[in-house]
Amino acid sequence: MQSFRFIHTGDIHLDSPLKGLAGQEGPAAERIRTATRTAFETLITQAIEDEVDFVVIAGDLYDGDWRDYQTGLFFVKQMGRLSQANIPVFLLHGNHDAESQITRKLTLPTNVSVFPARRVETFRLPQLNVALHGQSFRQRDITDNLVPAYPPPVAGCFNIGVLHTGLGGTPGHANYAPCAIEDLINKGYDYWALAHVHQAAVLHERPHVVFCGNLQGRHIRESGPKGASLVTVEDGQVVEIAPILVDCVRWILLPVPVEQCVAIADAVDRIRQAIEEAVERDAQGRLLACRIELAGATGLHGELLASADHLLAEARAAALGLGDEVAWIERLIIATTSPETVASRKDALGDLQRIIESAGSDVDLQSRLATELGDLVRKLPHDIRTDADDAVLKAAIDGNITNLIAHGGAYLSARLATEKM
Repeated sequence: MQSFRFIHTGDIHLDSPLKGLAGQEGPAAERIRTATRTAFETLITQAIEDEVDFVVIAGDLYDGDWRDYQTGLFFVKQMGRLSQANIPVFLLHGNHDAESQITRKLTLPTNVSVFPARRVETFRLPQLNVALHGQSFRQRDITDNLVPAYPPPVAGCFNIGVLHTGLGGTPGHANYAPCAIEDLINKGYDYWALAHVHQAAVLHERPHVVFCGNLQGRHIRESGPKGASLVTVEDGQVVEIAPILVDCVRWILLPVPVEQCVAIADAVDRIRQAIEEAVERDAQGRLLACRIELAGATGLHGELLASADHLLAEARAAALGLGDEVAWIERLIIATTSPETVASRKDALGDLQRIIESAGSDVDLQSRLATELGDLVRKLPHDIRTDADDAVLKAAIDGNITNLIAHGGAYLSARLATEKM
């Protein structure tokens, strides 16, 4: 059996709308808007330069139905580049680009083979003795285990199973096409090319069970380096799985301790320093998209809460001061606490805090708030309900009225304390 190399990728989410860009313009915002295309184009360039033997796309090439034909035309163009280089592509559709999700269609170049949604199909590469088995999603919510329908391995071939799956359930990912890792191991294939979980991982070796991770991080929960896997096979055995890092925007959460700060200017200095150090340490020439979180017990707690807009503007100024497309600030979160217990104060603020704390145990009040807020929450867009990061908003969405009162009360007390200064 001869040696060969292939790229295993998935979760590309072409033209996915990235979060946090509302009202932001300039080169950095534009790079973030086009990041999924840039990352995919870079991957195709890498495939051609490395002269790989084929490419496997294991689902979620698209993020959903196309707004227009430009998304499909972009993909066809990239496949045409691979066709010119005589590189075949094997494409499987997952939950985001399931058969029922994509209403517009374009004819693909002849080098692209698409796994059907109605049955498992096997594609062969006779010159490499490779057999690829896979089934695309018919609709978004596939809850059946698809693995039992995959055929036995083809004798004398390197067998690759292509599957979009939540496996046994991974936090943060819907458990589509669930299966146990033992189902995959016992199938007799040599390599399972998985997608859906956005964190790259080799779950098993001999046979190899691999999540390639997503190609480009799109928000703060997809932080760190992103890319695809370059798989080298020699004499029928996987000898190397190397990451191909093609992300052009890299997300990072920057905790900034402010316990020792005695003035807002000190916090601004800490923020600026954290951004500069992160660019030096983590950017690797990419645009660094940062969420900054101020943390620690500090007497500035109330003043920081009251100065949130100013601090965000200072953080963005610090990023812009490093040059175009070096760093971009998505959000700044005040996660500090006050070393002083407000309820212990012998003034109006102390009285207010004690009232707020008693409200947290008022069953009738909680019931009324739950009813009224429930109606409002149900009217929120789906992406806001599922991706809320703000503590007060998340408590309201989750129906956690005790936490809602606690967070809202803490913010109100801090703002009032600042006004008195």
